[in-house]
Amino acid sequence: MIDAVADEVIKGMENAADMNIKAADDYMDADTGLLMCGKCHTKKQKKIAFLGEERIVGCLCRCAAEEAEKEREKHRAEEELLRIQQMKSAGLQDKTFYGYTFERCDASQENAVYAKRYVEHFSEMARTGQGLLFWGNVGTGKTFLAGCIANALLEQKISVLMTSFPKILNALGGLYSSERNAYLASLNRYTLLVIDDMGIERETQYTVETIYTVIDERYKSGKPFIITTNIQLDVLKKPQDLEHARIYDRIMERCMPVFFGGKNYRSELGQGNRDTAKKILTGAADN
Repeated sequence: MIDAVADEVIKGMENAADMNIKAADDYMDADTGLLMCGKCHTKKQKKIAFLGEERIVGCLCRCAAEEAEKEREKHRAEEELLRIQQMKSAGLQDKTFYGYTFERCDASQENAVYAKRYVEHFSEMARTGQGLLFWGNVGTGKTFLAGCIANALLEQKISVLMTSFPKILNALGGLYSSERNAYLASLNRYTLLVIDDMGIERETQYTVETIYTVIDERYKSGKPFIITTNIQLDVLKKPQDLEHARIYDRIMERCMPVFFGGKNYRSELGQGNRDTAKKILTGAADN
């Protein structure tokens, strides 16, 4: 039985040597009797000892080995890109977030420097659980810069979930207690949690309790989170009641407030879109 297996192995070796395609400029080395590559002048065959006999088997010459490594590197890059795409698909819960990148950031947006430095020093921020609180007027770029941070970290294969309380509340709808707990626990599997537009959700006792649970569990996990909100800072510092105080205190302890004022980017974008549409509809774009 062993002899039969050995014969099969030997045949495989011999076939491998035979299958080593000889190019037009390849040649046989006079001293070793082995096939040589005509391009890089390194061996395409080698001798090995097997069961007491010397056998000739095929091998990669230097240029073929380099080409194979290029293919492996290309495959690794494709796998890495696919992994990042999968992470973005899981972590960015709104398709518009995909386009929120620092490459598209307005150079005049003064808070962009804070967002970029947060990414650059994220390992330290994650270690200390330090987050950000983007607060200010509507349309001033809070969500955009939070998305820039999320995308930049995802490009580094750091897990990020960017969502909102309405989406969380919608996901929890109809879940049983055990499923609900499992879903809430899953939010803390992400290295960074970004919750956009806190305060837009309709407030009920259930909503407030759920928001508190999400923030409290994240707080206890020691992992960082980013909040964007239109709620004014003085309200966050001096909440109206105990229920909100429990939420806001945890946010203020872990998240550095960054004010967003100035021009309304969303309004400017809307005006630009309206101007373009007007030109098209009136025929001005044809002139």
